[in-house]
Amino acid sequence: MSLPNLITLARLLSVPLIVWLVLTDTFTGALIVFGLAGLSDAVDGFVAKRWNQRSALGAMLDPVADKAMLVSVFIILGLRHHLPDWIVILVVFRDAMIIGGFLFWSALGQRVRSDPLVISKINTAAQICLILVTLGRLALQTPDYSLGLALTYIVGATTLFSGAAYLVRWARSLAGAEINP
Repeated sequence: MSLPNLITLARLLSVPLIVWLVLTDTFTGALIVFGLAGLSDAVDGFVAKRWNQRSALGAMLDPVADKAMLVSVFIILGLRHHLPDWIVILVVFRDAMIIGGFLFWSALGQRVRSDPLVISKINTAAQICLILVTLGRLALQTPDYSLGLALTYIVGATTLFSGAAYLVRWARSLAGAEINP
């Protein structure tokens, strides 16, 4: 188990704590833990690249940790009425679609490209920013001066573009794939 994988595993294990902190209205704690978890996403990638510690496990574990963290926090913030329902549904649907696409290709016995699209990285960064702003507003009990609203629309747009880009990628792959029975 390499250092980047341990960092990613810690991010994955932080998810229940973040959800619990939001459920108990401990927004300062949720903000700190989520902020550290978000930072760990950058740190594990940097360490893996810098010290050549990339691994197949890390390539699979990192997006799982990201999706578990972001989807869980979006759902809990939506259920607590801190984010609009439509953005929660959109984010969860896109991630379910990506997971479904991965499972579909795997069921067909096809190798699945797991490298994230640039728009997907932008979407993930925007989602992290939206959650940080939302938790920050709740923790500090201060207005965000419409920054949360602007980020909500940015997340919505990048989520739609990212989902569409994955559909295009899969359609192109399907058009060129020879499926063996």
